[in-house]
Amino acid sequence: MKIPKCMSTQHPDNVNSPFFSTNTELGGDDEITEAYYVFSHLGCDEQMWDCEGKEVDNYVVKKLLTKYESFFRKNRLGKDVFITLRVPNPTVEKTEAKILLETLESIPRSFDTAKLFYKEDVPPVFEVILPMTASPKCIDRIYRYYCDFVVDKQNKPFKEGDITITEWIGEFKPEEINVIPLFEDMKSMLEAHNMTREYLRDKNVEYQRVFLARSDPAMNYGLISAVILNKIALQRFHILSKDIGVKIYPIVGMGSAPFRGNLRPQNVERVANEYTSAHTFTIQSSFKYDNSPEEVTAAIKKLKTRRKGVPQKIDEKRCLEIIKKYSEEYQRQIIELAAVINKLAKYVPSRRKRKLHIGLFGYSRNMGGISLPRAITFTCALYSIGLPPEILGLNILKEEDLLFIKNVYINLHDDLRDALKYFNPDTKYIPSQVKQKIESLPFNVKPDEEHEKITDYIIRSLEKNKTERLSEYILRAASLRKFLG
Repeated sequence: MKIPKCMSTQHPDNVNSPFFSTNTELGGDDEITEAYYVFSHLGCDEQMWDCEGKEVDNYVVKKLLTKYESFFRKNRLGKDVFITLRVPNPTVEKTEAKILLETLESIPRSFDTAKLFYKEDVPPVFEVILPMTASPKCIDRIYRYYCDFVVDKQNKPFKEGDITITEWIGEFKPEEINVIPLFEDMKSMLEAHNMTREYLRDKNVEYQRVFLARSDPAMNYGLISAVILNKIALQRFHILSKDIGVKIYPIVGMGSAPFRGNLRPQNVERVANEYTSAHTFTIQSSFKYDNSPEEVTAAIKKLKTRRKGVPQKIDEKRCLEIIKKYSEEYQRQIIELAAVINKLAKYVPSRRKRKLHIGLFGYSRNMGGISLPRAITFTCALYSIGLPPEILGLNILKEEDLLFIKNVYINLHDDLRDALKYFNPDTKYIPSQVKQKIESLPFNVKPDEEHEKITDYIIRSLEKNKTERLSEYILRAASLRKFLG
């Protein structure tokens, strides 16, 4: 069984729109074209299909096979390239809950479409991603609902003595699906191995894919916490795999901003070296559309040919001590910046026709009850005032802390250098302690002068409440960075 390594996603972190888009906001049939494009031209072997917060297209398989017949004859859906559905989590997203049922019901219909096309039983869709996983029951409910209520109804007669549903409308296949839990908050990431163990206890599977977030933990707890949490989870999954004898294939969700992963075509080897035991990396919109196609395809090829290794051994106790004090300082600074972040967020251009699932930050009681935009908009807002979020919270760390962290987070200095190119030393929003800490770092970074001028304009505009051109200047700054947020 092929396990994909490059998962194209629909995260709207891009500055430039793709050439095939009819609108600056991608949606509808443009996303069908996108799925074909990332398979056929960029070389991705998986497309995440987001079923949250938008009108669900349950006919994605039919549209792809009909519109791009020649390509999919040679590259089989479900065998060579994959569509993986991200479904709403009914435990958290109550208003989207019933979309889950529609999505699960669409899987057997997609199977029938592919069977007609390929003349054999290869399910084109057989995996779903469950966001904000917080318990093994959440994962198991998706699996059970599909098996017991979508598929098993085929064996029921309409009434005693009448035909079964199978005899009436045909078989329901595949008989089972794989559920990929997506762990996004600190508690869930630290318990991810235990939740996965419990979920697999009564299942006979050859392998299990798991998904670790990188953006939301950064937004909620700071850059360093996000990296360390991923390292702890990867180490624990490796131990779990050996314990239970089931191969585990981690996915790490990464964007182009250093704050959200720093996964850019120019950077893939560095990132792969940071997360040695990750099997799959996400290829988000900025990676695909803010770089040349040649750079993108070469980088994807590198990711697809790399070999998954073993995780880095880390001192978890020391890591958790650092996360505690660092995240508290980071969160304190974010609360102070919340007003300007929310004000600027309104002017960050949208790149997808969707409302992404609710941010975990909004649920965090220790954040003083503040509400903030989603991670991409949040990151963009801070970069737009010359304040890369990567540097927040650093002031609480002592020299010995930073030395320890550098051994755990091997790209720390490289990521900070990449972020500090877009730091405006004159930004009025930087906490004074953070500015002092930056000046004491063991390297100097020359700020991008044009980006600095643009952020100067944005800061002055906010002070004078002149907002009519803010979106234009936010985009100009993002264009220099080659990512929106």
